[in-house]
Amino acid sequence: MNNLQEQQTPKFSVLLSVYYKEVPEFFDTCLESVYNQTVKASEWVIVKDGPITEELESVIQKYKSYDGVCIKEVPLAENQGLGIALSHGVVACSNELIARMDTDDIAVPDRFELQLKEFELNPDLDLCGGHIIEFETDPNDPVAERKVPLTQEEITEYQKKRSAFNHMTVMFKKSKVLESGNYKHAPLMEDDMLWVDMLMHGAKCKNIDSYLCIVRTNRNMIARRGGLKYFKKYKNARKLIYKTGFISRSQYSKTNFIQFFVCIMPSWLRKFVFFRLIHKKPKNKDVKDE
Repeated sequence: MNNLQEQQTPKFSVLLSVYYKEVPEFFDTCLESVYNQTVKASEWVIVKDGPITEELESVIQKYKSYDGVCIKEVPLAENQGLGIALSHGVVACSNELIARMDTDDIAVPDRFELQLKEFELNPDLDLCGGHIIEFETDPNDPVAERKVPLTQEEITEYQKKRSAFNHMTVMFKKSKVLESGNYKHAPLMEDDMLWVDMLMHGAKCKNIDSYLCIVRTNRNMIARRGGLKYFKKYKNARKLIYKTGFISRSQYSKTNFIQFFVCIMPSWLRKFVFFRLIHKKPKNKDVKDE
C-alpha cells in the first residue's frame, strides 16, 4: 500500500461517456487501466450517450461484477454529443474531485495518485492535467506525444491559441465546473469551452510534467481533419470562445487563418504537420519508464 492510501484518501469519481460506435475491445482496455490504478476511484460514472451495443453493455457489466467497483450508469435516450453527455455526467458524480477519461485510451497506473497528490499539496487547485503519449496499434510503440504548458500563466496564454490541457488527463473540482457553467454543446471544442469558462471564473490550474495517459490516434483520422466542412465547424467553435471575451478579434482571426490552410492542404501534408511538427515522436519509446 502506498503512502497516499495509508492516509485518508479523498474520494473521487471517474467520468466517461460511451456511445454506440466505440470499439468494445478498446473500451475494455480503458476500464482495465482504471481498475488497475494504484489509487482506486470510489465510483465510475459512465454516461451512455444514446443506446449502445450489446458488446459495449457487456463490458460495463463485466466490471460491475468486480469487487470494489461501483459503477453509476447515466443513460440518455438519444445521442446528445460529448458536451451535453458530460454535463449530465458531472451532475451525476457524487464526489467533489472528478477524473475525466476517454473510453478508448489507457491511463498510466499511477495517474490518479499523481493528481490527488497535487490537490493535496494545493487545496486551491481546481483543474489538473498532464502530457500524453499517442499510439496507433501498440501502446509500447508510440508515434507521437503532446506536451502541455505547466503553470497558470503559461496555461492562460496557450489556451488563447490551442487547448492547454489534454482532455482525457484532467482531474477537476465539480463545484468549480458547475460554477463555470459546466460542459456545453460545442462540437470539436467541448473541452476548450470548459477550460475558457473555468479560467474566466478564476480557476486555479496546472499540468503535471508527466505522461498521464496513453492515447489512441489514427493517421487517417488526422487526414480527415480537412476540407471546408471541417473548417466551418472549427470556425463556429472558435466563435463561441471569441464571444466569451477570452480572446481578442485578432486572436480569433489568426487561429482561423492558420486552421484554414491546415484544412485545405493535401492530407499527406496534414499528417506530416501533425506527427512531425505539432505532436512530435517522443525520444523515449518506453512509456512505462515515465
